[in-house]
Amino acid sequence: MTAAVDSPVLAPLRWWDLDQVVGIEEDLFGPDAWRPAQFWAELARIPETRWYVAARAGEQVVGYAGMFLVGPEADVQTVAVARSAQGHGVGRRLVGALVDEARARGATVLHLEVRADNGPALGLYEELGFTADGRRRDYYGRGRDAVLMSRPVSGGPDG
Repeated sequence: MTAAVDSPVLAPLRWWDLDQVVGIEEDLFGPDAWRPAQFWAELARIPETRWYVAARAGEQVVGYAGMFLVGPEADVQTVAVARSAQGHGVGRRLVGALVDEARARGATVLHLEVRADNGPALGLYEELGFTADGRRRDYYGRGRDAVLMSRPVSGGPDG
């Protein structure tokens, strides 16, 4: 891995990043991937209720994350790291950026859903202070449950 992947630059996600983002999305999530129109709809709601960030290694987007914020609560909409950049702390940095932005906007709690069979993501979220609050059966399709997690945005690891 290059040094750029080990220490990507975080910056706002922009419309011109969407070709790369959709490529990562389709590679990671296959038929469950967001379509370009979904990303466009999310970006159209910045800064009122949305915030999105990209991790860049040079000109290459290697990860992205976004959230929905209303009042004291924020919800993670997406977190993804390109396969080539996984295991280098990119996801940790992206989630940390979400926590920081939620705090800056006055949120007190950050929620998310994660596939119950995604062990690496569950481990990362637990390390970052998220706790399991419940489970949604078949959230990602038949037999693919979601674990509901949350964490306060002040205090705790990286917060």
